Amino acid sequence: MLIGIVGKPSSGKSTFLNAACLTQYKTANYPFTTIKPNLGKSFVRTICACRELNIKDNPKNSICINQNRFIPVKLLDVAGLVPDAHLGKGMGNQFLSDLARADVLIHVIDISGSLDAEGQDIDEGARDPLDDIKFLEDEINFWFKDLIIKKDWGKFVRKIEQEKLSFVDLLHERLAGIGIQKEHILNAMNSINLDFEKLTKWNDDNIFDFARKLREISKPIIIAANKIDKHNGEQMLTELKRKYKGKIIPCSALAEYWLRKYAEDRIIEYLPGDTKFKIIQNEKLQKSELNALKNIEEKILKKYNSTGIQDIINYSVFNVLNQIVVYPVYDTNSFSDKDGNVLPDAHLVLKNTKLKKFVETKIHSDLAKNFIYGLDARSKMRLGEHYELKNNDIIKIVSAVKPK
Repeated sequence: MLIGIVGKPSSGKSTFLNAACLTQYKTANYPFTTIKPNLGKSFVRTICACRELNIKDNPKNSICINQNRFIPVKLLDVAGLVPDAHLGKGMGNQFLSDLARADVLIHVIDISGSLDAEGQDIDEGARDPLDDIKFLEDEINFWFKDLIIKKDWGKFVRKIEQEKLSFVDLLHERLAGIGIQKEHILNAMNSINLDFEKLTKWNDDNIFDFARKLREISKPIIIAANKIDKHNGEQMLTELKRKYKGKIIPCSALAEYWLRKYAEDRIIEYLPGDTKFKIIQNEKLQKSELNALKNIEEKILKKYNSTGIQDIINYSVFNVLNQIVVYPVYDTNSFSDKDGNVLPDAHLVLKNTKLKKFVETKIHSDLAKNFIYGLDARSKMRLGEHYELKNNDIIKIVSAVKPK
């Protein structure tokens, strides 16, 4: 699973990545600070099963703090996007190539409206954030059309019609390298009114409409309204929500970054996604720093209940990608592995994934080959290979052992 961070130059993408991952990638208020894609490890936050069970856990593949489980996910910050990027303008070609790996996109916009289309400083409020949303979505949609769908389109569709081949199978073969699944193609076909029996008669608009729908399904976009603490941020957010019906989450990447840095230095107590923080080493803070923390508390946390960064990551994984958390264990009484680690692993998996598929992809293929049944660690009920996993399931796998 890979979350892409996109947006025009200087909108705060690298700051978002640094805030989410506590990385130190270069940031600056001029375009194209990011040239090569920056990769970081962040976490989704969820209530750990240890709270319900009232036990102390020993995580291995994740982290548990105050009964909150933090499960790692990958984030990728790519070069800033400008109008006509699909034609190669700016860092466009590199951006779109890097983008192909992502499963979901977080579009970081400057909600204060203080950057023009190419990321240059202008007066606050002079730029409508809706224009940034529209141009970025158009650029990615055109990329899908021109560089993926339309490439050799005539030859492609004639081969399908003349040889009576499967459009879904051939298109999947062409697009599998950028994470397009057959299910994405089928869903796009079912949700758009086009004649898929006569592909050779499609015009340019038809191709674009299908490309746009396929992009919306395969690489959905969430809007991160960054710099919400600017003096006109709240007003512009209200106006944007009136005009744009997609998901918008207000945030301040810079505020989250400093809260996490102070927490790492044990100057404050704070967990990503918390609604408040506590200063524990007041003497290590200068007056300017205390004032900055007070502004974060008053202008962001009290107004929006968080800095928004953790909310955006959680929404991307749990709501858009439909992931759930599953805990495999060896001992159903102690909820531990063979070494006695309690609730050692927390895996992210697509909702309603079948149990045997989960074993094959997340635990070990040999266990899947020799699968007998699963056990619900709470109820001790047997579960078959077609059992559909639910959020916070704790599962023991019973598998036959092949003789050596």
